[in-house]
Amino acid sequence: MQFRREALARLRSPEELDLPVRLARPPGRLVLAVTLLVMTAAAYWAFTGSVSATQSAPGILTPPDGSYVLESPVAGQVTRVLAAEGDVLAPGDPLLRVATEDGDREVPAVAGGRVTALLAREGAVVTAGAEVATLEHRTDLDEPLVAVLYLPGGSAAAIPAGARVDLDVQSVPRDRFGVLRGRVLAVGGAPQTQAQLAGFLGDEQLAAGFAAQGNPVAVLVELETAPATESGYRWSSDAGPPFAVDSRTPVTGTIRLSEQRPVDWLLP
Repeated sequence: MQFRREALARLRSPEELDLPVRLARPPGRLVLAVTLLVMTAAAYWAFTGSVSATQSAPGILTPPDGSYVLESPVAGQVTRVLAAEGDVLAPGDPLLRVATEDGDREVPAVAGGRVTALLAREGAVVTAGAEVATLEHRTDLDEPLVAVLYLPGGSAAAIPAGARVDLDVQSVPRDRFGVLRGRVLAVGGAPQTQAQLAGFLGDEQLAAGFAAQGNPVAVLVELETAPATESGYRWSSDAGPPFAVDSRTPVTGTIRLSEQRPVDWLLP
């Protein structure tokens, strides 16, 4: 009987014009409002926001002129080492003393610089042309370092001078002190062979590592200085690490190539 009464009521008023129309329930209005808010925010970001394209590459901190390997001009036995790692030598300063068939001879640091590795020890026998030390082309320790990144040749062409670079320094915990700031100073004009890399880095193993994926192009990065920090460079954190960063420290650089508005992706 209940269903019969409802059916008769529908026949008397089929359109239910006397009942108020409910367009949306409160939960539905909330969903609609949130959707409109999200769409408005997305449209605003598409026209006013920006997205950066990046390129990452391995590299190293180094003096601008790199390093070189010192070779012994004579054969004999090393009787005395006259310098220590970290010493800065002027051009022509003696590094080793070698006993030869013609008497004691000194091996000079031809171009001078800072000694970073001593390969010959007292008592060792060296031949003419043997590698005895690695030196940086650096006589002023206050001279700012640079970073050199090595990229595949095909990706280096898109890197503009002046592009911002974030450098993750291997010896500096990123979660505590952030990244080192820099800008692209120059991009190499041609890929470098492993021999060319070794000639600049003064290290065959480093050169082999950077050349493992083919002959890379060098990207020179100028570090941003900040005299107030302990390291003398600018970091993403306020003060950076409480110690100096040294040359020959490996880094990974993230180069910020360009910034685009998201709406540009949708426009022809």
